[in-house]
Amino acid sequence: MGRHYRQLSAEDRSEIARLQSLGTSIQQIAAALGRTASTISRELTRNSGAKGYQPVHAHERARARRWHGPRLRRRPALGALVLERLKAGWSPEQIAGRLALEAGHPVISHETIYRYIYGEMARTNDTAWRHYLPRAKSKRGWRGRKGGSASRFIKQRVSIHERPEEVAARLVPGHWEADLHGAIAHRLT
Repeated sequence: MGRHYRQLSAEDRSEIARLQSLGTSIQQIAAALGRTASTISRELTRNSGAKGYQPVHAHERARARRWHGPRLRRRPALGALVLERLKAGWSPEQIAGRLALEAGHPVISHETIYRYIYGEMARTNDTAWRHYLPRAKSKRGWRGRKGGSASRFIKQRVSIHERPEEVAARLVPGHWEADLHGAIAHRLT
């Protein structure tokens, strides 16, 4: 069986229906098809109708559940509305929030809009899509500063290993985090 999953074909579904009508158990059907019992059980649960398991109907239902491309491409009116608002300078979060407010329920998530834009950039090789985004980046996430740590920009920085011994005692104000308490303790002594 291996680790690679392959969809059930129309022939597999016909064989499931035939074996089930003969009263064969799920484990025996799975063994006959070279599948796991959970695959067969899931298939029978998902695709059985009022008349029982019908292979043609099951195949159509399974195909209907499959992914058919980005929602903004499948629903052109929604896609046009989202692109219009992106061009006007709205962020994907603002668009998703406003559409949910207008409709009274979530219409599309901001994450779907981001995925659509980054997917279009990858699909068309056109990085101009990035200008629709708030930060106009062609890749997601924060990019760190190149060239190492930001601590190298601190003027007159002294490594903790090069500090004098008296700093470790923390008796003088300025040698520890709570300088005010150090100053009070110094006055009391």
